[in-house]
Amino acid sequence: MAEITKEQVLETLRTVRGPDLEHNIVELGMVSDVFISDAKVYFSITVPAELAQELEPLRLAAERVIKEMPGVKGALVALTADKKIGAAPAAPPPQGHGHAHPHPQGHQARAGKIGVPGIKSIIAVASGKGGVGKSTTAVNLALGLLANGLRVGILDADIYGPSMPRLLKISGRPTQIDGRIIKPMENYGLKVMSMGFLVDEETAMIWRGPMVQSALMQMLREVAWGELDVLVVDMPPGTGDAQLTMAQQVPLAGAVIVSTPQDLALIDARKGLNMFRKVEVPVLGIVENMSYFIAPDTGTRYDIFGHGGARREAERIGVPFLGEVPLTMGIRETSDAGTPVVVSEPDSIIAGVYRDIAAKVWAELNGTPQRAAPAIVFE
Repeated sequence: MAEITKEQVLETLRTVRGPDLEHNIVELGMVSDVFISDAKVYFSITVPAELAQELEPLRLAAERVIKEMPGVKGALVALTADKKIGAAPAAPPPQGHGHAHPHPQGHQARAGKIGVPGIKSIIAVASGKGGVGKSTTAVNLALGLLANGLRVGILDADIYGPSMPRLLKISGRPTQIDGRIIKPMENYGLKVMSMGFLVDEETAMIWRGPMVQSALMQMLREVAWGELDVLVVDMPPGTGDAQLTMAQQVPLAGAVIVSTPQDLALIDARKGLNMFRKVEVPVLGIVENMSYFIAPDTGTRYDIFGHGGARREAERIGVPFLGEVPLTMGIRETSDAGTPVVVSEPDSIIAGVYRDIAAKVWAELNGTPQRAAPAIVFE
């Protein structure tokens, strides 16, 4: 069977009428770049943010006609917003976000962002640069929240370098419910979604911005997360277009920044802090990862990357310091093995550090910060 082409997809989408009921969505310029991989079609439809809920049937119609094309195995279609931040009034919380929830819900619909039914709070774990242990921090933070008695999920938002399948030792493909909603994968009690479950590990992702945005919105909004207290989003490293799009479009309750102690990493961490502030996402705190090294044979402490830089930065800019995570062989070995230290060595000092960070994050979300507790670590 011949491969499906972008032109064939666009021609099929010309059968879908736009909001004016006179022109099709292609003519109206509403369709993003189309990406096709393994007979699966990915694209997004740009609509005014204030009409996102009203135009959900349009998205479903576009998805249906593409799935009906001969040779198409599936389609990922998302609605994306083109409005400027703050241009539209905040949308009311959808069902599942009742006002009885103890912490403030205004952030869930800030700047017109639409909440995800069933999920009380969504938090981002971010870093200004790669290589600081952000994903390891994110997964142990999520497991720390779980160990503290909360219902937790984790979304791997790093399209180009998904790491959750390996960090949580999960393989296979997720199943679909009713042909559209994806059932999340699960291990150690965490519900998990990652692009790593949908494409092979060796596949080179060459998507442009709109395709990344479409896939992320699909993984967030079309996954059967169920009832969660917290969804942890492992953000891509850096402060580029993909990260800004996530910060603008996802109803984040707050962000945790991960940094190492040295000045260069802190400069990049500042960029991440500024990005979240510009889109009015509260910074819950900073985590200093690889804070120091203790030699396993002598117990001598070495400040390989310096020490205390992230704490001083947090104090300087007035955000909580969530804690220090040392550089240890145990964290690396358990991460590589897919058995994160919080679950594989729950009684260890390191697991306790992550649980304390998780407790402080939860306290920040509830508006009752406990300044004496260890702070969140930013990788």
